[in-house]
Amino acid sequence: MSEGPPVGKVWLVGAGPGDPGLITVAGVDVLSRAEVVIYDRLVSRRLVDLAPPKAERIFAGKHPTEKDASGFSQQQINDLLIAKAREGRRVVRLKGGDPFVFGRGGEEAEALVAAGIPFEVVPGVTSAIAAPAYAGIPVTHRRMSSSFTVVTGHEDPEKPVSAIDWARIAKGADTLVILMGGANLEEIMKRLADSGRAPDEPVAVVRWGTTPDQRVIAGSIADVAIRVAEAGLTPPLVTVVGPVVRLRDTLRWFDNRPLFGKRVLVTRAAEQAGVLSHTLAEAGAEPIELPAIEIVPRVDKKALRQALDRLDDAEYDWLVFSSANGVDIFFDELRHHKKDARALGRARVCAIGPWTAIALARHGVHADLVPERFLAEGVVEALSAQDVAGRRVLWPRARGARRALVVGLERLGATVDEVPLYGAAVPKEVDAEAMSRLRSGEVDIVTFASSSAVRNLLKMLGGDKTPLEKPLIACIGPVTAATARRLGLHVDIEAPEHTIEGLLAALRTYFRTP
Repeated sequence: MSEGPPVGKVWLVGAGPGDPGLITVAGVDVLSRAEVVIYDRLVSRRLVDLAPPKAERIFAGKHPTEKDASGFSQQQINDLLIAKAREGRRVVRLKGGDPFVFGRGGEEAEALVAAGIPFEVVPGVTSAIAAPAYAGIPVTHRRMSSSFTVVTGHEDPEKPVSAIDWARIAKGADTLVILMGGANLEEIMKRLADSGRAPDEPVAVVRWGTTPDQRVIAGSIADVAIRVAEAGLTPPLVTVVGPVVRLRDTLRWFDNRPLFGKRVLVTRAAEQAGVLSHTLAEAGAEPIELPAIEIVPRVDKKALRQALDRLDDAEYDWLVFSSANGVDIFFDELRHHKKDARALGRARVCAIGPWTAIALARHGVHADLVPERFLAEGVVEALSAQDVAGRRVLWPRARGARRALVVGLERLGATVDEVPLYGAAVPKEVDAEAMSRLRSGEVDIVTFASSSAVRNLLKMLGGDKTPLEKPLIACIGPVTAATARRLGLHVDIEAPEHTIEGLLAALRTYFRTP
């Protein structure tokens, strides 16, 4: 008798409250091995992208004001989990917050048990504590609150009678946290007041807690519903009631950061965008990655062969590297020719910028010189003090690089050999979602870290500059800024220090200035 197909397994995973960084290590591990991901509306797309590229992704979210935005009822979601598991696949049910805190994870688990499907639960950080924390409100405090209660403000509409005993809840804890209570906020506040909570007791309502869209409306039991309505706050909402709300003014930390709520387009190459995106997120911004550059090795084989021969003959006095890309591709070529850092021999090494120096260090080479100004003119200034007259310089570079370095060094009496190694091409694949957000006006700031990024983004836009008229334009330095202006763009921010850190500092300064 033949056995049936192998049964897969389902993981009910808490994605956390919105900030993708709040998912657990266990959740990331499960996602990284998923074959199917079924996710909710409040789950960050960045978490869904942690699944393997070949994993099937199914959106099963519902908006609270819509009957069923995805076409899935809860029963259909249960059936989908079972069906995918019966295909023998690893299924991740990715749910906002914690699966068992008003997330209907218990119902899904029951359905899996009834169907004989093995499952595991990976708890998540619930918005009940995370949203208040990101608003600067601790749900407990030694002097103010020794207990807290979490209650839903949105019960099953098919229930004939409410199961929430507001009279007991009102008196049962120092702090009340109400999830999904936006539609019934006025009635909930009335019941709390009728049950003995003081009308002037502080209340805070947090929308999209832990995300760059977070917004907080503070008031009291008597007036918070009016304030929320006037502010036009819509779900998802978390409401906090209790004396701890008064601590927000003192403990506010998340939504008062310099770039909070700003949507910043990052146009660097995909493999380089992470550093800028991370620092932007730390400053409170929402980075939107739309790579406008794809680094493509395009080595001039003849020039490289001549340069390697001269390296073998110890003819070079200086090697100048102007980018981390140039460093990595150059050393890839050395390895291809069965050489390593020893091939540099007696030549001294100059790096334009700290990240280029770091790239060299990864290959076992210490930069002898890092000019104070991180551009070609800065290299010429620095090498002018090194007596390069009559010296030979090797410059591995990008195709289409500016001629300022060669012209400047030749004026000092040096001989410069150029080896084109790579090009900054327009990416073959464009992130459709990021492009859509740019075109629709959702972007507040566009950052450019190179002239190539400016030129390429305009090509990706088909020459249409309209999407770049509204956002601020921030450039890493004068060369990039000059390219942007020459192509008809306005430049609002120009970093005085031509590094990613300098660009971020310029953004901070801009938004600190009244």
